[in-house]
Amino acid sequence: MKKQNNLLENQALITKTPATKVSAPKGVMMSYTNLYSEARQRYSELLSIKNSKEAALEKAPPGKIHVSKTSHGVQYYLRNESTDKSGKYIHKSEKSLIKKYLQKSYDEKILRLVTVESESLKKLLFKTENVITAVQNVYSDSPAEVKELIIPIDVSDEDYAQKWLNIPYEGKVIPDLLPFFETKRKERVRSKSELNIANALADKGIPYKYECPLQLSNGAIIYPDFTVLDVKRRRVMYWEHRGMMDDKEYAKNSVQRLKTMMGEGIFVGKKLIITEETSTSPLGTNEINAIIKKFFS
Repeated sequence: MKKQNNLLENQALITKTPATKVSAPKGVMMSYTNLYSEARQRYSELLSIKNSKEAALEKAPPGKIHVSKTSHGVQYYLRNESTDKSGKYIHKSEKSLIKKYLQKSYDEKILRLVTVESESLKKLLFKTENVITAVQNVYSDSPAEVKELIIPIDVSDEDYAQKWLNIPYEGKVIPDLLPFFETKRKERVRSKSELNIANALADKGIPYKYECPLQLSNGAIIYPDFTVLDVKRRRVMYWEHRGMMDDKEYAKNSVQRLKTMMGEGIFVGKKLIITEETSTSPLGTNEINAIIKKFFS
């Protein structure tokens, strides 16, 4: 009976009840913080490249390669000392050796450039972080009544999340006669896996709304399992859990639901997370935590 009731509910993918789109809080200019986030990401990428090249150069052979351009192409010479002006000629048949030294030369140049850029970004990020915090505090330190009357250019993560959570919504009601699970936030959810997802998000302080209505472009309404706020990136994501994928009708409806969401520009890995399970292959908490780390860390 439980399976039948759940199946009937999942077949009702689209309803015509009124709802509003739940998106990022309006009235806040996101570009200010986004530019800082992009700079931080670039800095992280530069450090990764820097570490990679430093490790590669530690394993590189001693000496430097000199490339001499001639009318017949290029010639390669190995210089073991900095004072060595001519070097030892490397025959082109020694392709493997030439490749190693050319890569070493390339890595050294890249390392110098990456180091300069990363040091510049490090200083910029330090100054920018202080300014961003000061800008955010102008709004955060204001009384609640004042906050309602101004439009900030940027807010703290806490204010941003709270503003989103304060947007009211009416989710789908789970009747008392149907089985349910209660989350740490005292919400009713429909399965043990949804319970684990909800509690994992709550434990990590990630704002979410369960079965929050999403209005489609044609006016119809669907209820994604979880609408999750990615605070750092200032975006809303949807998390759909498919709990009965070994049921043919359920799987068919799930595919149609995915098509509906893609038609709205909500694609897997971008704005949409999908987890699945069958009666013999349940969703594990390790998988849930790995997904949260990938998308929200």
